[in-house]
Amino acid sequence: MARLEQVITNIVDVFLEYADDDGKKPQLNIEELKKVLELEIQSPELKDKINADDIGEAMEMLDKNHDGEVNFREFCRCVCVLARCYYQKKTGKGGKKVKGKEPEAEQED
Repeated sequence: MARLEQVITNIVDVFLEYADDDGKKPQLNIEELKKVLELEIQSPELKDKINADDIGEAMEMLDKNHDGEVNFREFCRCVCVLARCYYQKKTGKGGKKVKGKEPEAEQED
């Protein structure tokens, strides 16, 4: 299997492994999301971006439809945020810049 294909199948598999569907659409509740973040994110750079200790804040950030659970679309948004953070860390690029503002020069004493 090609690398990107493996990444895609891993994202789906991780979500489905942790999502309790109870006979309905698979979603992650707070406890399941906490477990995913604790067990599946090991890198300190990424772990700092979504802190499993502050799961309420992470859930609020991810749960865009405010139903108290993270669906697959919301989970993918989380993965994208983590991928962007890793990209920025690895390349030093990708941070937001404010249009029309020049960086302030450091003042010497």
